[in-house]
Formats: sequence, structure tokens, C-alpha cells
Amino acid sequence: MRQIIIGIGGVTNGGKTTLANKVYEHIPNTFIISQDKYFKDESLVAVDSSGFKQYDVIDALDMDSMMLDIESWRKDPRSFLKINELKNPPNFKDSTEVRDDVYILIIEGFLLFNYNTRVYVPPDPPGYFDGHVWPMYVKNRKEMEATGSALIYLDGTKMRDELFSIVHEEIMIEIQKLAGKTLEND
Repeated sequence: MRQIIIGIGGVTNGGKTTLANKVYEHIPNTFIISQDKYFKDESLVAVDSSGFKQYDVIDALDMDSMMLDIESWRKDPRSFLKINELKNPPNFKDSTEVRDDVYILIIEGFLLFNYNTRVYVPPDPPGYFDGHVWPMYVKNRKEMEATGSALIYLDGTKMRDELFSIVHEEIMIEIQKLAGKTLEND
């Protein structure tokens, strides 16, 4: 069994869920872990000196729970999917053959595609995005770049379908690489 883990990261409300769901619809054996599902109770989220709840910091998330779920998937993706009673959509839109022994995990959170269209109801307080969300995104991005991980940057000015095509192609390349490794090891 081969595994591919994809991280989609960036600023809040940038399209991460849309992209992750589109990949999920097109590629079998895919599971999404969304960071948004791991926010701590509102009473546990710190407030800054301006009165803003600090949701865009790592301390606002129950990362231990998220990491337990990721580790559970890594140990046995097949069982993880069964335990969570999750099934892939019955009719995948992608005609590409994907091996039954390749499983894909998408971990998504804080993605930036076009922060200018950020809209919440009720709206954010004045200055929240510029004063907190964007600086935290820049700080977190720099930390990720410093790890030396293979990162692929997406241009948020491109259309969603074009962004999906780029991501889809990269995933299919990784699946083919894994298939080659499997054939060499057989």
C-alpha cells in the first residue's frame, strides 16, 4: 500500500476546501482532514489587545487531535476510511486509472487564493484581516518554507478549474512515481 499526503495551506477563506473537495471528487481513495474541524472551544481561544479572537494562530487549534487522526490514517488508510464510514463518490470524474493500493490524504488549512474576496457574515471587525490574519499567514508560510519541504505555490489570480488542473496533474505524477516504485519492488 502506497500513501501520498498533500498539504494545502494558506490564509483563511482562500479556497482550500473547494480545491480539496474537487481533488476528492476526481481521485479514488482520497480523504480530507480539514484543520477547521479542530478549533478549540471559543472560550479557550485567546483575545488580543484589540479584542479580536485569535483564530489564526496554532494555539486556537487542537493540533494533538488532528495529529492523532493523521497518524491513524497513516497507519492504515483502508481501516481509517471504514471506521469513519467514508466512501468515495461512486462516479469519479477522472478517467485515469488509479491503483487500488494508493491512498491519498489531503490536509488543508489557511489557504490563500484571493484574500480580497474574503467575506464573512457577520463581517470581520475593521482591521482584523490586515492587522492579524495576513501577518499570521506570512509568519506561518515563512516557517513552512524554512522546513525545506517540497512546496508548490498556486497563483490565486487563476481560475479555480486551472488551479485544480495544476494540483490534479501533480498528484497524478506522484501516483505514477509510486506505481513505478511498486513495480521495481515486486
